[in-house]
Amino acid sequence: MTEAGEVRIEGLFPTPVLAEPWPYAAKFNALLRAAIGTRRQQSAGVIKSNLLGWQSDLQMLEWGGEAARALSDHVLHRCEEITADLRGPDHIRFYPEMWANVSPPRASNQTHAHPGAYWSAVYYVDDGYFGSPDKALGGELVFLDPRFPMVRMRTPDLRPLGSDGESEHHEVWFRPRSGMLVIFPSWLQHSVRPYHGTGVRISIAINISLTRLAALQNG
Repeated sequence: MTEAGEVRIEGLFPTPVLAEPWPYAAKFNALLRAAIGTRRQQSAGVIKSNLLGWQSDLQMLEWGGEAARALSDHVLHRCEEITADLRGPDHIRFYPEMWANVSPPRASNQTHAHPGAYWSAVYYVDDGYFGSPDKALGGELVFLDPRFPMVRMRTPDLRPLGSDGESEHHEVWFRPRSGMLVIFPSWLQHSVRPYHGTGVRISIAINISLTRLAALQNG
């Protein structure tokens, strides 16, 4: 791996997390907000990882209209771009499951993962910050180091140094922005810190699962 006498630090087995602005946010955010508002009036929602917030059923692709389908199509395209199928491109097919989250002040989400899916995504219709850079508003999306806590149970104050010379962290915080899309492996544990603003935050979650085409053909 290295030449004689060379010292090099390699970051092995990285965890891919994609973050980007959705190009069609300006076109579709108002439609998404309206569809979610209507559904919230019609349904009491469900309680899973959400604390104090409202979460819809998993059928947003059925009631979310053109905007929901456009977002889902974009996420599917991105997931296909960042996934290699070693048995060939006709071996599997991705399919989405989508729901909405509405988070008032003090709402949060407990640490969880999405078993059964391959990729997961969250899209922020409204970050609730009103353009404020104040970090005290909270509401960050938090990813936990999948090696934690086993690697630090005996030495909680020690951190390996990365190739950039900086110490590693046991969690990484993403501060949302309206129009931002984040895609990550479904097994990666994550949470949302309590939101201390005065607005209402709106986000959309998507699970991307797969079906083996041979199973479809045989069925």
